[in-house]
Amino acid sequence: MPTTQQDQLSATFAALADPTRRAILARLATGEATVNEIAEPFEVSLQAVSKHLKVLERAGLISRGRSAQWRPCRLTAEPLEDVSDWVSRYRAFWDSGFDRLDRRLREIQKGQNGEHDDH
Repeated sequence: MPTTQQDQLSATFAALADPTRRAILARLATGEATVNEIAEPFEVSLQAVSKHLKVLERAGLISRGRSAQWRPCRLTAEPLEDVSDWVSRYRAFWDSGFDRLDRRLREIQKGQNGEHDDH
């Protein structure tokens, strides 16, 4: 049975799956913005951007504040930290693969340079 952290991770990955939502997060990484400011570079309706923002908010990736009539959106880093932690578990696997590739490339280079290993 999935844990709450796994459920959160699934929600985060689902939100990140869309390129428009990733672009919105990239924009918010530079600072707070209103919905209109966020929507400006996209060729979609304000309603479509609002739907994307709701997905990001449900996933905990953004929060919305309130300052008089201004409702700024801001990036929330915690779910991205969870993604980073999850991905880092596989770093040893990737590193070992790169180490094997590096050893193999050295063997190939030795062979091309006429060097021979005595086994």
